[in-house]
Amino acid sequence: MTAGNIKSGNGEVKLITMPVGSGGKATKALINSLLLPRFGNSKLNDLGDGALLDLGQEKIAFTTDSFVVSPLFFPGGSIGDLAVNGTVNDLAACGASPVALSLSLILEEGFPFGVLEGILDSVERSLAKAGVEIVTGDTKVVERGKADGCYINTSGIGIIHENARNLAPKNIKAGDEIIITGPIGDHGTAIMLERGGLGIEAAVASDTAALSGPIGALMAQYGLSVHAMRDPTRGGLATVLNEMAESSNVGIEVEEAAIPVRNEVRAVAELLGIDPLYIASEGRMVIFADSDETDGILKTLRAYPECGDTAAIGRAVADHPGFVLQNTSFGGQRIIDLLTGDPLPRIC
Repeated sequence: MTAGNIKSGNGEVKLITMPVGSGGKATKALINSLLLPRFGNSKLNDLGDGALLDLGQEKIAFTTDSFVVSPLFFPGGSIGDLAVNGTVNDLAACGASPVALSLSLILEEGFPFGVLEGILDSVERSLAKAGVEIVTGDTKVVERGKADGCYINTSGIGIIHENARNLAPKNIKAGDEIIITGPIGDHGTAIMLERGGLGIEAAVASDTAALSGPIGALMAQYGLSVHAMRDPTRGGLATVLNEMAESSNVGIEVEEAAIPVRNEVRAVAELLGIDPLYIASEGRMVIFADSDETDGILKTLRAYPECGDTAAIGRAVADHPGFVLQNTSFGGQRIIDLLTGDPLPRIC
């Protein structure tokens, strides 16, 4: 077997760049040009947060994720919290309750045992909060300088709730309400500030949290009215909305004034020239549901501390299918496109 290089029109060898990991246009191009042509199938082509598998009488969701965040510890959490919560939330987005997770560690030679213990302590705490166990795993060590201390991969399986039968982006329809379970951008902003060098001081902590509890309650009461869910991690809320608009072939309109953003996050974003819509969250869920159930859904989710600021932020519309528009506070509209660059790499 030989390795090949992809060349551009002028003969130059194409190389992987940081934006490929941003969840935006470069990620989409990689998936569409290299991955789907080779591995595409009825499960993978949906490009959801996990695969939905029918195993006879049992329907399960299966998901996997890798975590390379820098720094390893930050206000509100650590790479260990992200590994557990991120995988649990991917299962929740599929309408599934988590059953079991795997944990694989890639460690760099010379990595301190004490730091690893701190990471594993956070994994243990997050598992307890989410009510799930690690049932299998793996550990690899690479030479000094060949990694960045510690990377983690987690996979998870979950049982799909019986009310999740309508849960697929293709089921989004014009008139659906769009709901977000809390303020956006907390996680990405916390990472930016923790990395330092910006000369900015602000009290912002990551929103990392497992949402299996509130989403489980949502599915039990309103599952048949929920049409799609996605957690806005890499690329933030803007990326999720664009993915959903494309997958469902509906238009999306959101209200700028309705989208919850903490003042501290908004201030940091303005200073750095970054739109909060593109900043990652790690403990939020975007939900598309029947509009006549909005009040009940909001009440159900707001009963949970991690979803206390849940808000309705817009709707799916028949106009401009495949495009996302924001109705601004000034009475105009602007297009919310997919992220082109990568303003903040390695946030998860």
